[in-house]
Amino acid sequence: MAESGEEEIFSYNHINDKHKKVDWTIRIGFLVTLLAGYVINMKRYPMEFIWYLEPAVLLIVFIVLSETARAFMEWKYAENRKAYLVTIFHLAFVLFLLFIVIKTDFFWML
Repeated sequence: MAESGEEEIFSYNHINDKHKKVDWTIRIGFLVTLLAGYVINMKRYPMEFIWYLEPAVLLIVFIVLSETARAFMEWKYAENRKAYLVTIFHLAFVLFLLFIVIKTDFFWML
């Protein structure tokens, strides 16, 4: 357990109880949508899948929603109100990397 003022390496710290509830709602909604998308796309012909129910698309939407909620809670409730800027820059960087990976076919060997 971390002492006060320290953060654990792989922990996800919530700003307050409201942020924790919003975050878990997003996570549970993502899992339900992921499972429903899997079932729906498995019942369709292979070349007629619904693109927005694909796991990669849903994962990108989950990351954007989760980080946007975190940035909003940091802006609204955190002691350091400028902390939301770091979260927004982090989100922009991750989206930029995802865009580069997708556009360059980075995983073409797989």
